[in-house]
Amino acid sequence: MTAKKVEFRSLDFERQLDHPPEKVWRALTQKELLGEWMMPSDFTPEVGKSFTMTAQWGEVTGRVLFVEPERRLSYTWNGPGLSSEVTWTLTPRNGGTLLRLDHTKIPSDSKQAYHGAKAGWPGFLDALKKTLSDID
Repeated sequence: MTAKKVEFRSLDFERQLDHPPEKVWRALTQKELLGEWMMPSDFTPEVGKSFTMTAQWGEVTGRVLFVEPERRLSYTWNGPGLSSEVTWTLTPRNGGTLLRLDHTKIPSDSKQAYHGAKAGWPGFLDALKKTLSDID
């Protein structure tokens, strides 16, 4: 018998934000702020730490893989029908921050999860922009 080769897909988004990297970093890593724009969670930006985020449609669990404050954050993203990774990259640009989101290692056969993430991330990113405007 031959083992089936698992193929993966990814989603990539970029947003130019009118806020400095340190402010964007706070919104990505402080659980109180994460709850405002993404989902309530017990997130802590420490490598190896596990976390849970809760939404109406279900739960996402993960583990922090990489932390470079105000530059890069990566964690696993495990939700209904999906086991993948999310990486945020912050680059200072034009007096603000170029924010890049890479959602990778999405199994090709997880079509519903892929399309859900493809539809969901733009809404989260819009909510992030609003949260950034509302905090000091």
